[in-house]
Formats: sequence, C-alpha cells, structure tokens
Amino acid sequence: MKKKAIKKVLVLLVLLGSAAQMLSVNAASVGTSGVSTAFSKGATSVGIVAGSGTAFNDNYIILGVGIGYYLFNGLELGVDVQHWFSGDPAITKVSPQVKYVFSQAEVIKPYVGAFYRTAYIDGYDNQDSYGYRAGAYFSGSKGVYVGGGIVYEEYKDCPSYLDCSNTYPEILISVNF
Repeated sequence: MKKKAIKKVLVLLVLLGSAAQMLSVNAASVGTSGVSTAFSKGATSVGIVAGSGTAFNDNYIILGVGIGYYLFNGLELGVDVQHWFSGDPAITKVSPQVKYVFSQAEVIKPYVGAFYRTAYIDGYDNQDSYGYRAGAYFSGSKGVYVGGGIVYEEYKDCPSYLDCSNTYPEILISVNF
C-alpha cells in the first residue's frame, strides 16, 4: 500500500472515530421489548461508506450506505451500495453480505464475514467479485460502533496473467437499533 494511501486511511480513521464519539443516537428497540442490544436477533444496522479509490488510472470519491438485519444473535445479513464518482467511468457497486459478530465481549467485538459484489461500470461489462473480511468493532455511545479490519477480494473471470485479488483495510461506523 502506498504511503499516501496509508495517510488517507489514518486521517479517515481519526475523523470517523471523532464523529462516532460525537454521535448521540438512541438505540431504539426492534422486537426486543426494551432497549435493543446491538448485534442481537431482530436488530437492524445502518452503516456508511466514505473514502477514496483509484481505478482506470483515475481518482474517485466513494460514498455508500449499507443496511443489515440480525437473523440470530451475531449473524447479520445485509447489502451495501457504493457509488464511485469524480472519476471516469462512473462505478456503482452492490454487495450482498453475511457477517458474524462475536458479541459476547463488552468493549471489543470481533467479526468475520463474506460477500459477493457486482460492479456496474459505465461503458464496460459488469465485474463480479467475492471476498472475506475480519476485524473488530469497538463500543461507541448509544448503539454507535466504530470498527476496523481487513478485506480480501478476488475478481471472477480475470485473465491468469493479471493479479486478480486485492487486500485492503476497512473502517466502519455502524448505528444499531
């Protein structure tokens, strides 16, 4: 990873951590007969994606949103949508996913997950990929969690002479209610 990219990730982590501490979101109950416990059966999560990326020899600003629902304690099914803009061509990514959060610990909550992603690229064929992630959430205030981890992604239908995988860090803010 380039030094410039590492600096951007660190700055983003500090900004997101600060924003999470300032958020005052009440954790409303959803099917739990009281204040909900994040990552428990019946809880819903909403996350945001903000960052930058490079593709097609162009720089992009990335914005997105994700929503998830906990089928069982710790087991979330969700979907993320990202739009890459300010570069050419425009890119939109849709990612259904599954994640398991080990919610027994009070402060740090490790997670593992898998996803399938389709990238819709203006003027090009869609690009499919799949991947895995691992990391941890850190308790914030009133249902807000900040997390970070690592993602491995591999592209399908990629020529054997190209490197068709990518590993990158992720920073997460999740609001659970």
